Amino acid sequence: MLAQINMYLFAVWTAVSQWPINLLSSTSPFREIFTVPASADNGALLIPNIQDPQAVDVQTVCPGYTASNVQTNDYGLSASLTLAGKACDVYGTDVESLSLNVEYQSAERLSINISPSNVDASNSSHYILSEQLVPRPSRDSDYKSDIKDHDLQFSWSNDPTFLFTVTRKSTGDVLYSSKGSVLVYEDQFVEFVSSLPENYNLYGLGEHIHGLRLGNNYTATIYAADTGDPIDYNIYGSQPFYLDTRYFEVDSDGKKTLVTSTATDPCKKYESYSHGTYLRNAHGQEVLLRPENITWRTLGGSIDLFFFDGPSQPEVTKAYQTGAIGLPAMQQYFTFGYHQCRWGYKNWTQLNEVVETFKKFDIPLETIWTDIDYMSQYRDFSNDENTFSVSEGQKFLSQLHANGQHYVPIVDSAIYIPNPSNASDAYGVYTRGNDSNVFLSNPDGSQYIGAVWPGYTVFPDWHSDESVPWWSNEMVQWYKDIQFDGIWIDMSEVSSFCVGSCGSGNVTLNPVHPPFSLPGEPGNIVYDYPEGFNITNSTEAASVSAASSSAASATATATAILTSSSTTPDYLRTTPTPGVRNVNHPPYVINNVQGDLAVHAVSPNATHHDGVEEYDVHNLFGHQILNATYQGLLAVFPTKRPFIIGRSTFAGSGKWAGHWGGDNASKWFYMYFSIPQALSFSLFGIPMFGVDTCGFNGNSDAELCSRWMQLSAFFPFYRNHNVLSAISQEPYVWASVTAATKTAMQIRYSLLPYLYTLFHAAHTRGDTVMRALAWEFPNDPSLANADRQFLLGPSLMVVPVLEQGAASVNGVFPGVPTTVWYDWYGQTAVSAKAGENVTIEAPLGHIPVYIRGGAVLPTQAPGYTTTESRKNPWGLVVALDAQGSAEGSLYLDDGESITPESTLDVEFRAAKGSLKVQMEGKFEDTNALANVTVLGVEGCSGSVKLNGQAVTGAKYDGESKVLSVTGLEDLTKGGAWKGGWELSWS
Repeated sequence: MLAQINMYLFAVWTAVSQWPINLLSSTSPFREIFTVPASADNGALLIPNIQDPQAVDVQTVCPGYTASNVQTNDYGLSASLTLAGKACDVYGTDVESLSLNVEYQSAERLSINISPSNVDASNSSHYILSEQLVPRPSRDSDYKSDIKDHDLQFSWSNDPTFLFTVTRKSTGDVLYSSKGSVLVYEDQFVEFVSSLPENYNLYGLGEHIHGLRLGNNYTATIYAADTGDPIDYNIYGSQPFYLDTRYFEVDSDGKKTLVTSTATDPCKKYESYSHGTYLRNAHGQEVLLRPENITWRTLGGSIDLFFFDGPSQPEVTKAYQTGAIGLPAMQQYFTFGYHQCRWGYKNWTQLNEVVETFKKFDIPLETIWTDIDYMSQYRDFSNDENTFSVSEGQKFLSQLHANGQHYVPIVDSAIYIPNPSNASDAYGVYTRGNDSNVFLSNPDGSQYIGAVWPGYTVFPDWHSDESVPWWSNEMVQWYKDIQFDGIWIDMSEVSSFCVGSCGSGNVTLNPVHPPFSLPGEPGNIVYDYPEGFNITNSTEAASVSAASSSAASATATATAILTSSSTTPDYLRTTPTPGVRNVNHPPYVINNVQGDLAVHAVSPNATHHDGVEEYDVHNLFGHQILNATYQGLLAVFPTKRPFIIGRSTFAGSGKWAGHWGGDNASKWFYMYFSIPQALSFSLFGIPMFGVDTCGFNGNSDAELCSRWMQLSAFFPFYRNHNVLSAISQEPYVWASVTAATKTAMQIRYSLLPYLYTLFHAAHTRGDTVMRALAWEFPNDPSLANADRQFLLGPSLMVVPVLEQGAASVNGVFPGVPTTVWYDWYGQTAVSAKAGENVTIEAPLGHIPVYIRGGAVLPTQAPGYTTTESRKNPWGLVVALDAQGSAEGSLYLDDGESITPESTLDVEFRAAKGSLKVQMEGKFEDTNALANVTVLGVEGCSGSVKLNGQAVTGAKYDGESKVLSVTGLEDLTKGGAWKGGWELSWS
């Protein structure tokens, strides 16, 4: 009965035995490799403040501030804030004098800034975020303020100490109020509190793995961390922004009453109002969400708050992007194709085999990626000449590009420092960077040397004026050898595998092994079974369970012994020293996933060229390397839009790059969490988002991978990627996954024009690409927590299966009965009641997809690549609403230029039995129109005309109410969008 299991384990070991020898070897070409001790990455034993029974509540001991010298102007006011009593100095040194500046910056944006009154470059106790690093929103040049008419109203008082309130004038709703709390402002700790209504709806505050609605018993830590996607902890990025949505019941007289429950009455009318809040602060921080309030705590910096009044999510998101952080980058067309990667492709030959196998199974493949396997000893901008030689790579890439396909390699964020005792260990990337003085330093001025994959490493200092030119040059030089099409940035939190400058004095040991075994090395081979193996393989699983029962019993006994100890840990608690900051162990301990701020990261005392310590800007490294990489790609491709996917991002990173969800696992709950992750990044202005489909860590199986490949087909960034020591999970590994993938890809590729148009709207206007149901149907409180289904743009709803063994899924159809939904496959209208959870049949291989009535979707016959797809005939799906109307748009350009020579905007409007098409622009597309499908046609004789000319290929199905019009190619020779036209039916 163990035959299948044994075969499974044999397959895993067979895969492991074929991995590159340099991963499994403990020697370099010239000597034994030294392994960095595991203890090198151990930090101090800390207890987070929110868990510490000895923690002092600053609200009970600190005096707050008193406002004086209030000066008003046409755009707001300024005031002085003075400590209202004896300094408390709990987690730092209290700042005696603060400046308050309130400014109405636009019709939808209010700025509130509180910062130390006297700060200069020589005062290292108070770092205020530089506008060169993160631009500060300023008042719109064309904004003429009339404060009394602004929907956001600021007020303040000294009752008994300084407090302020932001109220929405149109509803009288208090959006922010510090009443009942005191402002605490110390050099290493800032706390400000606002009350919130009962059962509030807050979204955002990333990056973390959590449901979309954050809830009122959650602490969101914002501190970039290299960690494997733990639930409810801080991970890679830092996004200090939240959306607050409030629902009101509206009576017959128009009176609005705040609703504190998601339960709705179909006989009542509701309205929602949303606003956004952005804290422009890059320090480590926590946001405590509690039943009655929100408490923001930062380890330094200023209170630089921006409120965006909405009043709905789309307006908030647009205002946040256009007025604060920048609009997201426009992506090249090819980036919306399917991407395949894994850690473990061992050479160009195997990479080519993967590409050819995709073709053999006719699974579209747009881009092949390589993880760190290709590097020479894991060194950036280098190739292993034994496995990924430049000469073989150029042949492979030449053919790949000839096929219309693309290649993206990983680039890590640390630079190997060569062994000075070994001349053959020379590494020009480091030497050129060192000559340009572009690496981080220790406080004493020596080079900061940590440890990452290649061994002891240094880290680019993006505060150095020479760092971006150096980085760009390395990309330009490497491109001469390896013709990549984009860059994948990893380890950019920034990660280091040891605490402090552990390489100082030890560089002669390089290259050294990381302080942990790598996947695939002896003792670190993944034998784990896919999740739910006991369900899908019950007989074999029972045998395994019986065979391992004694071992499990022994483990349980040992665990009980270990956990029975009553010893109280000796936590490190530090106290503030007046005027001196303890950056390595600040007195306030945030709930960081790694504990000590220096664990698995560059230490807080690492020093930049301008004297700024890493403590103050840690959360910006990933943001800055994305900017540097963007500039580098512009140097490589001066006219093309850079394609970058990064792991660590900050507010505004979307204007340079996309983001992937990091090191998730092959678990069903991670597939679910990918939806709220993606929706959150829509709020953060980074719409080019995806996750490691089928899971990164651990082993996937056919069912999970089938469901996940179909779900990710409706995410903007679509990539499969898994860890070195797991079994292969390319979609062709399992027949069922192949079939499921091709079904979903058929839909995705046919809708590439729609997706591309969505991104153009995001890039130019700040529109949202992936949308929560609550955002698109803002007046339905029952949708506030809906995050198991979503919309792609306004017109396509996806209801995925997220549970193992399920053959159906429950879904809601928002907006009914006034909104009509059509099944993508059957093209018929869905029968559902308002608020009803409908059971939808979804056998394995089927993902429910629905078109929203009132939409016109441009489609194109799918090709194997996006290049082929763009040469195929056009189609239109017209989904009529309850009034028989629909509209849509299409944007076209060359698909790659930063500034296209020509563009084309096409507008579609259907009403009263006809579809009118208008266009503007000079971009030429010569593909003919092949078909138009009209859904929801209430009666039709079958007589169809195009510009008054009869169309013979028309068929109407009265039962399904679908009008299918084909055979339009001859009537649209020269291009479907060559000129305006009208299709009419009677």
